[in-house]
Amino acid sequence: MKKELILELFQKFESICDLYNDIECWSARELQSLLGYSKWENFEKVINKAKDSCNNAGENINDHFPDVRKMITKGKGAKDEIDDILLTRYACYLIAQNGDARKEEISFAQNYFAVQTRRAELVEKRLLEFERVKAREKLSQTEKQLSGILYERGVDGQGFAIIRSKGEQALFRMGTIQLKKKLGVPDNRPVADFLPTISIKAKDLAAEMTGLNVQSKDLKGQSKIEKEHIDNNLAVREMLTKRGIVPENLPSG
Repeated sequence: MKKELILELFQKFESICDLYNDIECWSARELQSLLGYSKWENFEKVINKAKDSCNNAGENINDHFPDVRKMITKGKGAKDEIDDILLTRYACYLIAQNGDARKEEISFAQNYFAVQTRRAELVEKRLLEFERVKAREKLSQTEKQLSGILYERGVDGQGFAIIRSKGEQALFRMGTIQLKKKLGVPDNRPVADFLPTISIKAKDLAAEMTGLNVQSKDLKGQSKIEKEHIDNNLAVREMLTKRGIVPENLPSG
């Protein structure tokens, strides 16, 4: 397909988009000609196949293919109403997938939506990665603050490492070495660098709770603070497992 035709079809497709209840929609009657179908009856067959695909995907057909009436102008300016269907972007995608791939217009639509879907997937992936990086940075800040609080209460760097490891064991029901092996974490890297976002936030919450309670309860010494941190991690674990989330069973980040 020539570049000029691709650009023309892309511009036409986006230009016939309207907003219906703040949702992007296309008129099936307008999309019919754009996708190379001269007869409504033939295009309606494609729409019905697309509806079946929608239903098989577990989506509500009426959310993506609502029936409407469309006013048209006939000869000598006479007005008439005809059946039409509003199509969401997802409905247009399903129509493209069920259309006649021998038509250049359908071929364009299939490739167009494939690119759009891939682009959306990449954007979503970047957003998820960004969210995970933010959570990891927040955990680092929290642990740094907690380390400072504990140092003032008689816990040195080695003691803090032990407390943090005991907390991980309470949260994940396994020691740091075992957890690293399960997640494929190199020996010289911290576990948190490989945890999924929710696990990072779980560790962060437990550490925040420990920092707060150490100060409010005026805890001093490694044994008391260690117990506090273990209890907080157990509390976070209980909250997660009650919602069906088992930290040690989550895939690495």
